[in-house]
Amino acid sequence: MIQDLVVYLAYMGYAIGFMLGIATLFTWVERKQSAIMADRIGANRCYIRIPFTNVKLVAWGLFHGIADGAKMLLKENFTPLTYDRFCFNLAPFLAAAPVLLVFSVIPFGGTLTPGQLLPQLHDFFGDRSYAMQVASLDAGILVVLSFSGIGILGTMLAGWSSNNKFSMLGAARAASQMISYEVSMGLALISLVVTYGTLDLNTMVQWQSGLLFGALPAWGIFTQPLAFILFLTAAIAENKRVPFDLPECESELVAGYFTEYSAMKMGLFMLSEFIEIVVVSALLVTMFLGGYNLPYLTDSGFIFPAGATWALPHLAVVLLQVGTFLVKVVLAGCFQILIRWSLPRFRYDQLMNFGWKFLMPLAALNLVVTACVRWWTI
Repeated sequence: MIQDLVVYLAYMGYAIGFMLGIATLFTWVERKQSAIMADRIGANRCYIRIPFTNVKLVAWGLFHGIADGAKMLLKENFTPLTYDRFCFNLAPFLAAAPVLLVFSVIPFGGTLTPGQLLPQLHDFFGDRSYAMQVASLDAGILVVLSFSGIGILGTMLAGWSSNNKFSMLGAARAASQMISYEVSMGLALISLVVTYGTLDLNTMVQWQSGLLFGALPAWGIFTQPLAFILFLTAAIAENKRVPFDLPECESELVAGYFTEYSAMKMGLFMLSEFIEIVVVSALLVTMFLGGYNLPYLTDSGFIFPAGATWALPHLAVVLLQVGTFLVKVVLAGCFQILIRWSLPRFRYDQLMNFGWKFLMPLAALNLVVTACVRWWTI
């Protein structure tokens, strides 16, 4: 139906704009937040001058991201003397595309009924309702794990095709790191599946819309606090961020697997890292922080524990849900950046030992305890 096509095209446009917009914002947050933590001023030199005036718009350094993007687009694309042309050019896109696809199964709002937004839309949409999710799949968790495993192929191709020892070593580190921490992440996600009883991310969010003890939101961080820590740690490791940035490790490998890349190909690797921060934050919010849920908010308005209600129009509910999800994702991303600027980098042997000897046994123990509690309470 044409109505469905219009809605899902709008969803896809919003999802891409959401990821690219927040990822660009995080490049600025990375600079300013690290500056605040180190008692520095941070980026503040780039500005836009209002034409025919001497007024300079600095905006706390927000324009530095625009300047960086323009610089990468305009720089010459250098390539190594000997390299595999096809794989070298394919790698940046293979690293970025799976990250974008993961967001397709993440619900960013509740149920949208376009006919209730404006009277003019009712004639076109009727009473149709749509879950605010690009792809509503029953096996959402499996899709997340599948796509997240594909992204490492871009990193491996980049290191191998560059014909550079530093690039190849960075790619080998990235592959072994992904295998090590993917196991812990998978076990943490299985614990959630056992708790929620579903693989569907939207159903997980709806499960968290309830209350614990009559007042506390039934978020995953309260029902599965250890799984929250395990998932966050493994996700940061898979994103190759400090303290797990051994595949890049500027002090040892120049730039790791993308040492030989320049111009926008290098920019795509760097942007995909920030997009992954957005995606990890969105998954963290969806599975552990109630997703788009605001405590006591339902599709009809607020229902408080004491029995009081506050009815809201459908447009207000939709905006509150989308805004709640946006704010939670931004805060979760800022927390990841805070970790990046707080902890020192592991040695490689420490990184592997931490993944296999500490994180994985802890994730397995959490799964066993979760399964026993679930069996006991059913």
